Amino acid sequence: MLPLFLGHATRLAEYHLAGRKAYRATVCFGESSTTDDIEGERTPAVGPAPDRAAVEALLPQFTGSLLQRPPAYSAVKVAGRRAYALARAGEAPELRPRSVIVHELSLVEWDASDASRPIAILDVVCSAGTYVRSLARDLGEAAGSAAYLGALTRTRAGAFTLDEAVTLDAIREAGAEGPEAVARLLLPVDAGLEAMPSVTVTAAEAGQLAEGRFVLPSAGLGAAAGADGPVRACEASGRLVAIASVRAGRLAPEKVLVERGARAALPVAAARDGVAVTPGGPEGG
Repeated sequence: MLPLFLGHATRLAEYHLAGRKAYRATVCFGESSTTDDIEGERTPAVGPAPDRAAVEALLPQFTGSLLQRPPAYSAVKVAGRRAYALARAGEAPELRPRSVIVHELSLVEWDASDASRPIAILDVVCSAGTYVRSLARDLGEAAGSAAYLGALTRTRAGAFTLDEAVTLDAIREAGAEGPEAVARLLLPVDAGLEAMPSVTVTAAEAGQLAEGRFVLPSAGLGAAAGADGPVRACEASGRLVAIASVRAGRLAPEKVLVERGARAALPVAAARDGVAVTPGGPEGG
């Protein structure tokens, strides 16, 4: 599952980057991989493959705050170069472990039809920046064997879930119908930011924010009065006008999402602004 931000919504992507990620991971035991996933060259493990009980007993060790070494074939930079570029050139990149958090880790299925190469299906909820490939590799090593990531599906990114995803084929079909059909597939521009405090502003106050001016909302700041982070400034209709901060009791615009003097968005504009959620998406982001 991959959130796609369109138009003005791209300016809000940064507020989603730190959200938790959830994955359904297939971990294959009994072999290691040069890339820690199914794409690499594989080598049989020296030790015997673990059984289900052994793997389940290890899961608590991989839950909570961890120091994790990224895969050699990753986008992490080493002396200004991507680790995967160094690895492809035959060099062994020295990757420093980094702190990640695995919030939840559970065994969903266990396939021991080949006892020498059992397969575990895991559900993982983790912080942004966690490599599930590294988790699979480290789990295999901790079991006295080896393992690699056979398959991975992202099921959640922040507030967005796989259940609400729209397929690329559906987006293509809507695109052939026109902007209004595409707009019907999009979530609101501020979807996923519901936990961010919201302040209601009038049309005149929205115009002032669009001009970069500080605003004292006539409706008051409400729950946002003591906010030490970003807040949403919205019109009574719910349309997001700006992301702002609270300074000395006033709204200070940080990211303005309407044009100066702009009128209500037309359907064609709506087709350019919003969030689309599609199946697929990279790991470790």
